[in-house]
Amino acid sequence: MAPRVSEDYKNRKRLELLRAAKQVFMKKGYTRTTMQDIMDEAGVSRGALYAYFDNIEHVYRELLRHEDEQELHFFDPDDTSTAWQQLTSWIQKQQKEIEAIERSLLLANSEFFLSIHSQPENESRRYLTDRYQRMAEAIVDFVQTGTARMELQPRLPAESIALYLISFIDGLMLDTFQLGPEKTRVSAQIDVLLFSLKEMLCPVEETASPS
Repeated sequence: MAPRVSEDYKNRKRLELLRAAKQVFMKKGYTRTTMQDIMDEAGVSRGALYAYFDNIEHVYRELLRHEDEQELHFFDPDDTSTAWQQLTSWIQKQQKEIEAIERSLLLANSEFFLSIHSQPENESRRYLTDRYQRMAEAIVDFVQTGTARMELQPRLPAESIALYLISFIDGLMLDTFQLGPEKTRVSAQIDVLLFSLKEMLCPVEETASPS
C-alpha cells in the first residue's frame, strides 16, 4: 500500500509547483507556456504535476487565486499602523511592482484575461468577476474600518473610492507595460494618486503631544 500523503505535504507541494509556474509565466507569458515548461522548471514528472492541476488554465487560475489572496491580506486590520499608513505602504508596494513591470505577471495576466473572455461561461470567467468584486469589497471594508476607528473621514462613498483606486493602479500597470516606466512617470503618478486619495479620505493627522 502506498504511504498516505498528509494535507500539509500536498499544500506545500502545490505551492512549490505554483512558484515554479510563476517563474515560467513571467518569462513566457500565458499563451506560450506549456505544462512541460512547468514540469521542467519544477523538476517534476508529468504525473506529479497533473496530480494537482488539470491543464494550463487550471494552473494559472490557481496561481492567480494565490496571488490575490496575498494581495488581500494587505487590507486586513493592522493595530501597528494607522489606516493611512497601511494604505500608503500598499501603494508604495504597487509602485515598486509597476517600476519592475517587465519582471511581473502582467503579460500573462493580459493574455489569460483575453483568452478567458472569449470562452463560454466557466470557472475561470466566474473567478475573474469574483476577484474584482473581492478586491473592491476588501478596500471598502478597509475604508469603513478606518472610519470607525476615526482614522479616516472620507468625503466620498467608500465604494467609489475603491473602484477609483483599482482602476488607477490597473491602468498605470497596463500603460507602463506598454510604454515603460520613464514614459508613464510612475513616481509622479503615484504622488498624484496619494494626493487625490488624501483629499478623498481625509486621514486624521496624528500630532505629537506637547512636551
